[in-house]
Amino acid sequence: MMICHCNSIRDRDIHAAISWMRAADPATIITPGKVYRALGKKADCGGCLPLFMQAMLEAPGMEVPANLRGLRRVDMERNQA
Repeated sequence: MMICHCNSIRDRDIHAAISWMRAADPATIITPGKVYRALGKKADCGGCLPLFMQAMLEAPGMEVPANLRGLRRVDMERNQA
């Protein structure tokens, strides 16, 4: 499915970029900006961002790595102590 008409990005392009990033560094935090850069593109009008984010969330490998889960909770607990 076409996600970004300005840059001709399809959902499969987003999924492939995420798979590539996850294979290169399993602990990486994947952001829309990183996906655009991996595809050699830049965001243009921003109208695609809701679809772009949805395609990212549906991609295999998009979950937060196990070793990074709960970090915010630990940080918040430290600040309250």
